[in-house]
Amino acid sequence: MSAVLQLIRQRFSPSPAGDIDQKTSSMIRAIPGSSHLVLDSPHSGTDYPADFSPSCDMDVLRRAEDTHVDRLYAFAPALGIAWVEALFPRSYLDVNRSLHEIDPHLLAAPWPIPTSMDAGMLSKVKLGKGLIWRCTDDGTPIYSRKLTEREVFGRIDRCWTPYHAAVAEAIECAHARHGYSIHVNCHSMPSVADRFATDFPGLEHSDFVVGNRDETTSSAALGQAICAHLRSLGFSVSYNHPYKGAELVRRYSDPASHRHSVQLEINRRLYMNELTLEISSSFGIFQEALLSLIELLLRTDTRSMP
Repeated sequence: MSAVLQLIRQRFSPSPAGDIDQKTSSMIRAIPGSSHLVLDSPHSGTDYPADFSPSCDMDVLRRAEDTHVDRLYAFAPALGIAWVEALFPRSYLDVNRSLHEIDPHLLAAPWPIPTSMDAGMLSKVKLGKGLIWRCTDDGTPIYSRKLTEREVFGRIDRCWTPYHAAVAEAIECAHARHGYSIHVNCHSMPSVADRFATDFPGLEHSDFVVGNRDETTSSAALGQAICAHLRSLGFSVSYNHPYKGAELVRRYSDPASHRHSVQLEINRRLYMNELTLEISSSFGIFQEALLSLIELLLRTDTRSMP
C-alpha cells in the first residue's frame, strides 16, 4: 500500500465493510473477461454524488464527461473483454490523475501529503485539472467554497481506490491467463480544445489520438499498428499529441513483461452532438469501425511483435 493510501486510512475512518461494498458497487462497474484485452472508461460517469455540491451550471459541468464512451464499447463484455467503468463524473474525482496531483487552491487547509513536482503533472494542476477539478475546460469555477481534507480523502476512498483496484485486477488476471495483456484506456475529446483543457488551446483535434507516453507504456509496434488500422479506415490519427496518456496507462504498464497500455481518445463530433450531448445518426456506423479495431487487438499477440 502506498504512503498516500496509508495516510488516508489513518486520517479518514471509512464506513463499515458492508457499507463500503455497497458504495463501491454504486461508484464503479467491473465486468471480468476471459481474453487478454482489458478496457476501462474512467470519465464516462454521469451519476453525480449528493455531496458534490458544485456551484456552476450543470449543463456546463456535463460537458466535462466522456459522454457515451461506455455505450460505444458496449459490445466488449460479450467478446470476453474485461470492462471497468467509473459511474461518477470525472469532475468529482479524476481517477486518471495521481494522488499527488492535488490543487492547493481548492483546499480549506494545507494538504498533508506531498504534491507532485513532475512538470507534466503540474501542468494539469495549473489548468485546474488535478485529482479534483477546480474549473471546467472553459475556465468556469466548479466550486464557490473550499473543500475539506475529509471530503477529498472520502472521494479517494470511495472512487479512486476501488477503481484502480479493479483495473489492476483485470490486467493481472488477463496477463496470468495468457502471458500477455493489452489495456486500452478509453476516452473522448472535444473537437476543439478549450482554454483550460490542454496546453494547446484552440487545437482542432484529429479523429483519434493514440497515446502510449512516447512508446513507454506499450511497444512501438502496438502503438503504430493501432494508428495504421484507424488510418486504413479513413480516420485522421495523431500519435502522442496532444494526449500522451496519464496515470492509468503509466501505472499499470510494463511492455518488457508484455503488459501494454494505450490511451485512446475519440473525437466526440464523430458520434454525438457536443452541445446537446445527444448521440448522432452516425453512432452505429462509427461503433462498427471501433469494433474492427477491438477485433484486431483480440487477434494480436504482443509476444510475436517486434
